[in-house]
Amino acid sequence: MAIPLLRDFDIRGKSVLVREDLNVPLEDGRVTNGARVDAALPTIRHCMAAGARVVLVSHLGRPRPGERDPALSLKPVANALGDALGCTVPLVDDWKNGIDVGWADVALLENIRFEAGETANDPALAQRLAALCDVFVMDAFGTAHRAHASTVGVAEAAPAACAGPLLAAELRALGRVLDDPARPLVAVVGGAKVSTKLAVLESLTRVADLIIVGGGIANTFLLASGVTIGASLAEPDQVDVARRIMSQVEVPLPVDVMTAAAIDAGLSARLRLRGEVESDEMILDVGPETARRLSDIVAKAGTVLFNGPLGVFELDQFGEGTRVLAEAIASADAYSVAGGGDTLAAIEKYGVAEGMSYRSTGGGAFLEYLAGETLPAVAVLEGRTAPYRK
Repeated sequence: MAIPLLRDFDIRGKSVLVREDLNVPLEDGRVTNGARVDAALPTIRHCMAAGARVVLVSHLGRPRPGERDPALSLKPVANALGDALGCTVPLVDDWKNGIDVGWADVALLENIRFEAGETANDPALAQRLAALCDVFVMDAFGTAHRAHASTVGVAEAAPAACAGPLLAAELRALGRVLDDPARPLVAVVGGAKVSTKLAVLESLTRVADLIIVGGGIANTFLLASGVTIGASLAEPDQVDVARRIMSQVEVPLPVDVMTAAAIDAGLSARLRLRGEVESDEMILDVGPETARRLSDIVAKAGTVLFNGPLGVFELDQFGEGTRVLAEAIASADAYSVAGGGDTLAAIEKYGVAEGMSYRSTGGGAFLEYLAGETLPAVAVLEGRTAPYRK
């Protein structure tokens, strides 16, 4: 799709409003994981270096619309940004009458979800945001699936609107996977339920050469194949869906699994061959032979999409399948894209983040894009004029 890009704009002397996804975890007033802050820095530095007045907008958590929850203030994020940028980043709570920002300076609006009309895409709030800028820059892929005032409404109301470098990079990476992948394309889809990723699985059957399933999703596919899964998490009402997917694309099922009587950090994992799971046991990971076979598959892939762990990786005794597969993806020659909170947590845990070709910052947006859905905050940028092009 053709959308205006920030790199093509001359923003010197302009006021720029940048929507970033700074929805980060906090503890005791400090940012505990700054990945999203780090991801936003290149865009912010670009705008500052270009001599623009820079105003950032983001949400944090899910406060009640119109209520200011001190626990969800962006003050810790402003501090983290200031440390990273080497300057003071003021947090602006009252911006009804505009913001005084100097050339090449940056300010951060307080949590935009404190405003009553944000999630309802209120036109009045969108107009207030648009009044802060000459150019609106949508750079928050993680919120691109939400039609909110700070993502869609302002893009419609601003004098000019474009995609920032982070959003553009996300779209390029996913486009490379879905539109013109190097073959074979191997998709790894893990998670608890088929129903939550049904649209993704259905979409991937049309582009993937092979789909590796993990977690509760794999259990449902085993059940659909007539395999005994004991007390494992599964969705019996989705077995017909699983059978349909297996009829359309290759889905290698586990040949061995790791089980326990419950999800408990103190329990030892038991190795079982497929079909030999006891009635009181839960499948919590794939076994070593399955992990080896799956690693061989990704080693020969041209493209790998990684969305979801193979087991309960938070517990070490049920994380070996995910670890082995993540390491295989990281060491493969394939172009690899990893996305989703659990996936990123797993690759960080096993120290393989740098081996991934691209790590997506999106959660829900990542899944909706994979499912072929239109992202409202991307669609609104199509056809926008670019009066400040270089």
